[in-house]
Amino acid sequence: MLVDLRSDTVTKPSPGMREAIAKAEVGDDVYGEDPTVNKLEKFSAELLGKEAGLFVPTGTMANLVSFLTLTKPGDAVILAEQSHTIHYEVGGLVRIAQVLPLTVPGELGKLTEEDIILRYNSGADVHRVPVTMVSIENTVNRGGGVFYNYEEICSISRVCKRLNLKLHCDGARIFNASIACNVDVKYLAEPCDIISFCLSKGLGAPAGSVVCGSKELIDRARKFRKLLGGGMRQAGVLASAGLYALTHHIDDLRKDHERASIFRWTLENKGWKFPLPSPTNIVFISVSNAYELKEKLKGKGILVNAVSNDRIRVVFHRDITDEQFDYTLKTFLNIAL
Repeated sequence: MLVDLRSDTVTKPSPGMREAIAKAEVGDDVYGEDPTVNKLEKFSAELLGKEAGLFVPTGTMANLVSFLTLTKPGDAVILAEQSHTIHYEVGGLVRIAQVLPLTVPGELGKLTEEDIILRYNSGADVHRVPVTMVSIENTVNRGGGVFYNYEEICSISRVCKRLNLKLHCDGARIFNASIACNVDVKYLAEPCDIISFCLSKGLGAPAGSVVCGSKELIDRARKFRKLLGGGMRQAGVLASAGLYALTHHIDDLRKDHERASIFRWTLENKGWKFPLPSPTNIVFISVSNAYELKEKLKGKGILVNAVSNDRIRVVFHRDITDEQFDYTLKTFLNIAL
């Protein structure tokens, strides 16, 4: 048995999704003529309560397009030190968007109103770069899948409006956040100028993210997508998978959360240590030698990520069966601490 718990990015298209891909109606999306892409963008925008959407190949491009859309070279942006943008996107916000990141420390990777106020400056001082944007991640990957609830986002939005800052949300797992806090996703998106979400993580599509915002911002973002090489042609074959995911797979994320909770509770009762909260589908575990344990688990058919010398990460997703989950739990329980 092989159980891949490295990430929810390892999910594969379901049979229904494969059928939707095979039957997808397509056209040239750069000309705006792919009906399935157009449908996905419209559906996504409505789902998040925004005017327009933009289909892009990856979450990394979604974030970079958002930074380019909301800033200009020489601006500064406030974001968490633990954010995906800082750790996993090859420095694109500096190398390509040419903005200065002002990072906020903290293991959970969440910002507060006070964090923003402390780091804000208008740029009136000749020595300083003006802050023009705030970026949050919901849920926070490196924070153990913790999420911002509606009140927290509104608090951040209020200070952004007061200081005339744009608010961006890397909502790669925003539907996990919505389920975890039991709030419709459009309310989590409403305070944000631009928000993106990923189709290829827990939702199970093979590729793609969608950026949502006002029509004016998305028109601007579309040009940046082209600049970055993200203008695809008959992209409806991918967009159809995204549409299927949004109409069939969102509620399945609950199962991932339940398994993460059961997994943690069971092991915690046996003395295992967990350094971070696990409110959604991501679980970090404290161990004495992460790389050694990773190889030991691999030998038993279970794939995990070692994120440091003393910490492994396990991510639950839709491709894990009940049998695989039971096997995983039993295997961990049989490992000597």
